[in-house]
Amino acid sequence: MPNVAIVTDSTAYLPGDLVEKYHIAVIPLAVVWGEEVLRDGVDVTPQEFYTRLSAAKTLPTTSQLTVVQIKEVFLSLLEQGHEVLAMFLSSKFSGSYQSALQAQQEIPGGAEKIAVVDSLFTTMAMGWPVLTAARAAEAGESLAGVRKAAEHARDNSGVLFVVETLEFLRRGGRIGGAQALLGTALNIKPILEMRAGRIESVEKVRTKGKAIERMLDLVVERIGGRTPIRLAASHAAAEAEAQTLLTAACERLQPVESLCVPLSPVIGTHAGPGTVALNYMAGVE
Repeated sequence: MPNVAIVTDSTAYLPGDLVEKYHIAVIPLAVVWGEEVLRDGVDVTPQEFYTRLSAAKTLPTTSQLTVVQIKEVFLSLLEQGHEVLAMFLSSKFSGSYQSALQAQQEIPGGAEKIAVVDSLFTTMAMGWPVLTAARAAEAGESLAGVRKAAEHARDNSGVLFVVETLEFLRRGGRIGGAQALLGTALNIKPILEMRAGRIESVEKVRTKGKAIERMLDLVVERIGGRTPIRLAASHAAAEAEAQTLLTAACERLQPVESLCVPLSPVIGTHAGPGTVALNYMAGVE
């Protein structure tokens, strides 16, 4: 295992083989459903979650990572002789980043041995920078070098997405700059984007199929010819749409790496079933 250990949260929903290969520590957030507290991806899988959500009369909520949870992981890795680079979902979405900073401050020498980075994203728009950091650590980079790699990757990443309905974002209080779209006709599908850690509205398109096609055009524009390109299609119980999108994106952009992954139950709580996202990182070796 490299000298610098990488820690992230479950909302990246990195494939298990990559988590294992790069020894990434993943701390699960929780879905709270009535009296049940379900650890994201541990106690409930995406398939189980979306099946239950489709028939639920009461909707779940989510809870952030606690200082105690994060501190426990940090201390374990430090005791094994590692320094730590931690990257959690956007501070505009969750208090997990602040919990990580507090955990760092409570550990003697934490400021020198632990770097905490605000991803400003979630899903694979955070996952690609996390993987970049892990690969830098694997290559023997120092903690400062790994942090620089993570921040450079973050600054060259992004995600656009299409939701079936804005209702889940509204209920969860994560709607951000898309607030003005509430009340839009049902057949209008907004294209949304995470920008500076918040959700912003990009365009309104008449059908979901056309919105997904337009989303790919916008990602091509955002990438602007930078290479190499990495792509990930994320979905909430919409695998066929996500796979079709990824195939089209790969044909146009020729990425060096591509993935199709589910949205974690915690993100699905706020985005809702049917969400399809295209995450990208470009210009990062």
